[in-house]
Amino acid sequence: MRIVILSLFVALISICCKSPHQNFKKNSAELNELVAIMQGHYTSEKQSISDKDYFNISLRMTPIWRSKGNYLFVEQAIYNKQDQPYRVRIYKLTQQGDNFISSIYTVKDEKAWIGKWATPEVYNQLTENDIEIKTGCEVVLNRVSKNTFEGATGNQTCPSELRGAGWANSKVTVTENSILSWDQGFDKEGKQVWGATKGGYQFIKM
Repeated sequence: MRIVILSLFVALISICCKSPHQNFKKNSAELNELVAIMQGHYTSEKQSISDKDYFNISLRMTPIWRSKGNYLFVEQAIYNKQDQPYRVRIYKLTQQGDNFISSIYTVKDEKAWIGKWATPEVYNQLTENDIEIKTGCEVVLNRVSKNTFEGATGNQTCPSELRGAGWANSKVTVTENSILSWDQGFDKEGKQVWGATKGGYQFIKM
């Protein structure tokens, strides 16, 4: 009887005191592929030259917090105003079955972190208390072929108040050397109030 009780006690201790690192799941090859091709500096210069309805936008994705997971610090700006990005985010990339999830976080004191991509070790000073998740705005991607992922946000799940919008929608295609991103905002009646109208921005990796 004592042996049984002792065995149960040892088993309980092993469950309760298991190191969180023992539950860590290594990235799949496909998730590593997505993380690798997303990072980098992109511009929509080529598209802006061929179609004046599109601006030349700089999109920069810098890997951070490598020991914590798959995080990218994202800055989006008019190309000749890269010191004044109009969008600063952190993306966290995870996998759920065949789906690849890009969770979106805002940065509370974003001005303090703008332009730090040149010395990315500075981002180690940024903590999880300094960011806030945008619930419902995650992009769910699927791998359609090697180095090609496509996806979108949920239907009316991402709230937005920009320019009178009620919700936002994003459609994304990621390839080895490009990202096609179509961000749109709609009011409560479903009328588009911001974002490109003809199609997504075509970002080419520099």
